[in-house]
Amino acid sequence: MRLFKIRGGVHPDDRKSLAAARPIEDLPMPALLHIPLQQHIGAAANPVVQRREHVAKGQLIARAQGAVSAPIHAPTSGRIAGLGFYPANHPSGLSVRSITLQPDGEDRWHEDIHGVDNPFALTPEEIAARVAQAGVVGMGGATFPSAVKLNLRSRYRLHTLVINGSECEPYLTCDDRLMREQADAVVDGIRIMARALGVPRVMVGIEGNKPEALAAMRRAAAPVDGAAGFATGFATGTAADAPDSERTAEITVVRLPNRYPMGSEKHLVQTLIGLETPARGLTADIGVVVHNPATAFAVHEALRFGRPLISRVVTVTGAAVSRPRNLRVPIGTKVQDLVDYCGGFAEPPARLISGGPMMGQPLPELRVPIMKGTNGVLALTAAETSRREPSACIRCGSCVDACPCGLVPLQMAAHTRAGDLEGAVSNGLMDCIGCGSCAYVCPAHIPLVQFFNHAKGEMAARGRAKQKQAETKRLAEQRAARMEAQKQAKREAMAKRKREAEAKKKAEAAAAEKAAATVSD
Repeated sequence: MRLFKIRGGVHPDDRKSLAAARPIEDLPMPALLHIPLQQHIGAAANPVVQRREHVAKGQLIARAQGAVSAPIHAPTSGRIAGLGFYPANHPSGLSVRSITLQPDGEDRWHEDIHGVDNPFALTPEEIAARVAQAGVVGMGGATFPSAVKLNLRSRYRLHTLVINGSECEPYLTCDDRLMREQADAVVDGIRIMARALGVPRVMVGIEGNKPEALAAMRRAAAPVDGAAGFATGFATGTAADAPDSERTAEITVVRLPNRYPMGSEKHLVQTLIGLETPARGLTADIGVVVHNPATAFAVHEALRFGRPLISRVVTVTGAAVSRPRNLRVPIGTKVQDLVDYCGGFAEPPARLISGGPMMGQPLPELRVPIMKGTNGVLALTAAETSRREPSACIRCGSCVDACPCGLVPLQMAAHTRAGDLEGAVSNGLMDCIGCGSCAYVCPAHIPLVQFFNHAKGEMAARGRAKQKQAETKRLAEQRAARMEAQKQAKREAMAKRKREAEAKKKAEAAAAEKAAATVSD
């Protein structure tokens, strides 16, 4: 298959060999689970349980709020030990609203957990509703509620579902292992999503450094008895009985070049299909929806078995980890529990990261809980981080060549350092995807992506301040108008009373004159 060339990108040492050969293991249930209410883009979930209440595995414990939100479910059975902020009063501001669950060791499923014999008999709307009820979100890191994306067929003319199996970040191997070990389930979830979206074509992109995953996904996606799109491992009938929507979904598994950031959805779509997503637009604008393999697996679990998203596979790796592994982890497990299961640290880590080394976030401590979007925990040594003091920009243009978005990072950085955020925006700041390619190739070791993330944060803060100011002005104007209306109503009432008093006085005077005239007669 022909792939379309995109600009920029880098080729970092992928360091995947540390964990790639390790099959997925189930982490033993920890003593406590701290389950954040904000694990997705959109409004935080609202608790529906009380302290000391006993819950079953898969039971709803926090309800979604608003159109863009996702519910939270109990990862196991046990007792609600607390509702509040965790870690409590953390000096870094890390504390988030959470539900603390104390497992009872029974791991007993809730009685209402049940799947669908044939998900393809459901309407697209019914599929999306079940995905929403299961709390499934994008598990590649974006954590956008998946049901919202599955309902895009009502607003856009869609033609392709792209599965982002590139996993281009160094070190991470959780998607690789999931595609190797659960290819049939992943492909089944893909077909269900294709049914919900109403698309005739599915493209699965996997980088060439994952040959076992490529082979497994190709086997699982192969047509059966001439009926493309029929998941034999989970079918309720024969291939000939498959509904048209399932039979016509053509799945192509594509080998991608090893280049970072191939996992950027807009660049992945451009590589596979040759269509460029408009600046600050959505891939849906060009008829494409992108999902992650782990999301497809979660959709499979939700539809076939009725299981909500209560656990995920996490890669725990880095040279500082004694035994790197891929672990299936209950949501709410502390990072400390994962590290302990992997034998602790072989040496004190120089840097802890949640996610990949290029776009992941620093971990301030090990009490941080695993969430739906956590795909990796990295413990890197000083040799792996190789931190160097930045020097002055020599305007070599390496960052320009590496930028996959065609931006000029050195110009954006210059405006950012000068405090000219509007100038940085005019040079494309808001189109930056924060991949870190520019910082990776910079010979001056300038932390370019940190500058840009800081600038974006400042612009967002300014936007919020401007919005708050506008809202304050609107409320002040409403209050002034309300006070003026009240004053006007008071003036009118006083005028009315004055008119009534004058009328009464005139009436009394007239009555007195009439009475006096009657007496004189």
